[in-house]
Amino acid sequence: MGLEIERKFLVQGDDWKSLGTPVLFHQGYLNRNPERSVRVRIEGDMAKLNIKAQRGTLRRIEYEYAIPVKDATFLLEHVCEQPTLSKHRTKITIGDCCWEVDEFHGPNKGLVIAEVELETEEQSFEKPDWIGEDVSDDPRYLNINLIQNPFQNWKQD
Repeated sequence: MGLEIERKFLVQGDDWKSLGTPVLFHQGYLNRNPERSVRVRIEGDMAKLNIKAQRGTLRRIEYEYAIPVKDATFLLEHVCEQPTLSKHRTKITIGDCCWEVDEFHGPNKGLVIAEVELETEEQSFEKPDWIGEDVSDDPRYLNINLIQNPFQNWKQD
């Protein structure tokens, strides 16, 4: 069984941008139930089908399978719930961890989130200076929810 343990943080400033190469992601959901979802994603020149099931705040069961880009494009355009989501992802290695920084587009423009996958929920990790508030427990920041309630619709403090 695949298991994902992930922490999610807001990103401060632009210092992270020089640390990796961004890749364009386009994704949509065949099923957007927060307890179990099925996602189609094109990542640069490859595509994947992803199945997740919620198992606590930080833990999720996760399975991912490569699929042809042509099939993913068709699913995104004709089968996935609309709207879909686009973002650039930059992978940055700090210490023993790989940070994935997502810079969102469209109705989520202005939102930049960094995620780090961990081996255990208690694992310690180095936080770079550009890491801000921990939003792991805030469901608004889940990609699945950003489609229905985009960042630009949130009341900014």
